[in-house]
Amino acid sequence: MMTNLETLRQRLAEFAAMRDWDQFHSPKNLAMALIAEAAELVEHFQWLSEEQSRQLSPEKKQAVSHEIADILIYLIRIADKLDIDLITAAEAKIQINETRYPVDMVKGDARRAEEY
Repeated sequence: MMTNLETLRQRLAEFAAMRDWDQFHSPKNLAMALIAEAAELVEHFQWLSEEQSRQLSPEKKQAVSHEIADILIYLIRIADKLDIDLITAAEAKIQINETRYPVDMVKGDARRAEEY
């Protein structure tokens, strides 16, 4: 079982290389595939109420799980192609967001940073 992003990155790179798919896995193509998968994820929630979106049937939850996995796979492949460490990038972005959205100013309020 894969337990970290590096192991998953390596497995995905091997998967693509064995199929000679690296030639198709440019950052542009991977980004386009990622957004297509994100749209497929959204389709599962379209027209559901907030409550319904939290109470998915087991079948729907499995389908959503597959879409989320596709998104993660493409995200990891893009990061790999651009030599971006996802954990480091996420940690840096969290620090930026902590500055942009100080707790005492934004707690319970979901506006964009520019609106505060």
